Amino acid sequence: MGKLMAVCVSENRGTQKTPVESAVLREDHGIEGDAHAGNWHRQVSLLGLEKIEAFRARGAEVDFGAFGENLIVEGFDFRNLPVGTRFRIGDALLEMTRIGKECHTHCAIYHLVGDCIMPREGVFARVLEGGRICPGDEVEEIPPAADRPFTCACVTLSDKGARGERKDESGPLMAEMMSEDGYDVVESVMIPDDYETIVKELKRLADQRQINVILTTGGTGFSTRDVTPEATAEVCERMAPGIAEAIRAFSMTKTPRAMLSRAASGIRGQSLIINLPGSPKAVGESLGFILPSLRHGLEILTGRASDCARR
Repeated sequence: MGKLMAVCVSENRGTQKTPVESAVLREDHGIEGDAHAGNWHRQVSLLGLEKIEAFRARGAEVDFGAFGENLIVEGFDFRNLPVGTRFRIGDALLEMTRIGKECHTHCAIYHLVGDCIMPREGVFARVLEGGRICPGDEVEEIPPAADRPFTCACVTLSDKGARGERKDESGPLMAEMMSEDGYDVVESVMIPDDYETIVKELKRLADQRQINVILTTGGTGFSTRDVTPEATAEVCERMAPGIAEAIRAFSMTKTPRAMLSRAASGIRGQSLIINLPGSPKAVGESLGFILPSLRHGLEILTGRASDCARR
């Protein structure tokens, strides 16, 4: 059990927030009147009081809200909690969706003192149930539900698509198939065939959002811009070659050109990353082939499986 020490809001993004006496959390929106509220996964930001006090101990005079945080909570090391952890504050219920964030232009506190702890120590949440909150409220930690759906992210790799010159058909197909199979598709993104961009995006999805299965489409061929397998290998801590090999073997029954695929698959943390082909037809065939076995692999990876040897 923790304690809510302060509630902060701001009218504009990228600015320091100001403490308020109370606030209303609105379901699937965030804090009423706050610039970060909206229909996305970063509706409310949380930061531990202990992290702020440690920053102050370094000689920096910072007020609550200086790091752009909405809720300052005593008693939790948020960064070491898994995504999916829920927090009950009075009638309101939050679910943690992301750990940390990227700083592109740096906030006001960074320009003032040369550092900001929010990208390292802050977390974000969405509002599952609304309610009024105020400093002094108890904050109850609720572990992620054991039967929650596995999460999925779909990443389309395409230079032309990222420039708006080609319609993405493979990404929506992956999302549709995964959703129909019971997965919670939390992100669908399109990025160019750029090595550093792919590495950064896969790390974000695996580390900050802790997605269970990350599917990519495109960039697995012989072109000099086809670097998805190399970027995947760079990110993964352990490879899972059997998945890519199985997809190639199955695809060979459809076309001999399947031998030209360089797709890879591997594991980072508790995230499984799988490269799929670029064409919608090949995506549908390949994903349909691996789906029956995919869930059991994720159960083992995330520790949800039991008595595996007896199956």
